[in-house]
Order: sequence, then C-alpha cells, then structure tokens
Amino acid sequence: MKPVTWLASMAVGVAALASSAFANTLEGWSTDLEKALETAKKENKAVLVEFTGSDWCPPCIMMRKEVFSKKEFVKAASKNYILVEIDMPRDEKLKDVKEKNTPIVEKYNIDGFPTVVLLDSSGKEFTRFYATEHPKIDAFLAHLDASLEKKDLD
Repeated sequence: MKPVTWLASMAVGVAALASSAFANTLEGWSTDLEKALETAKKENKAVLVEFTGSDWCPPCIMMRKEVFSKKEFVKAASKNYILVEIDMPRDEKLKDVKEKNTPIVEKYNIDGFPTVVLLDSSGKEFTRFYATEHPKIDAFLAHLDASLEKKDLD
C-alpha cells in the first residue's frame, strides 16, 4: 500500500472511530465545569477535567476507548473526583461546543490534548498531566490517588 493511500485510510478510520466514539457524552461525565465545581464543593471532592479533541486527536480517541469510557474507571474515579470533559472538536456541526469551551481551554492554558487538570473543590489547580502518560485504567487510577494524596500533604 502506498504511503498516501495508507494515510488516507487511517484518516478515514480515525474519523469513523471519532464519530461513533464521541456521538454522546460519556456516562458519569459532565461537560459543565461550573456545575461540576458546585457539586465538588457540596460533596467535598476534587474535579478531574479532561481536555480533548474528540474528533481529530488519535490519543484522545484511544484514551476515551481504553480508559474514560470504562465503567470500572468511572466508578473508581468518581469516588474522589467529579469528572468533566471539555471538548474542542473540529467538526462544524459541533461548532457550538468548541465556542463554549474555548474560554475554558484558554483559562487553563491548555497546550496539548488530551490534557488532564485536577482541581480542588474550590477550583484551584493542584496538578496537570497528559492523559496518555497513564494509558491503562489501573495506572491512571493509581496516578489520581497519588495526586490526591500529594495535594493533601501540601
């Protein structure tokens, strides 16, 4: 297969995966950071904000498929965190989502995707990392636990 043909087939495959994988919001996740912060205060939890490019970012698509969409992850992470997805799609049909989320991406100075920002219940950031640093559920959860413990020691 010629490199150009291979690249085109990969692009079509990623687009198909993105459209099916990101057809709706993940169960257990919010898309409203302000409401999530209100809930975090009430429940005395931290907030996990995942910044993603749902329809164009292969590492984002992989993390959603392998970690973020899994009930095991959502159940365990939700014990200590309110989960929020901030999407920056390129699809024109999702222009409203991108426009709504652009100020949040700018506020947190996001320079790559998928980035995870952890906030305390008052909205203060205590750590950030690229989600792909922890591509398996157990490793990701262990990192979340360690981050929370470190925050509590500071």
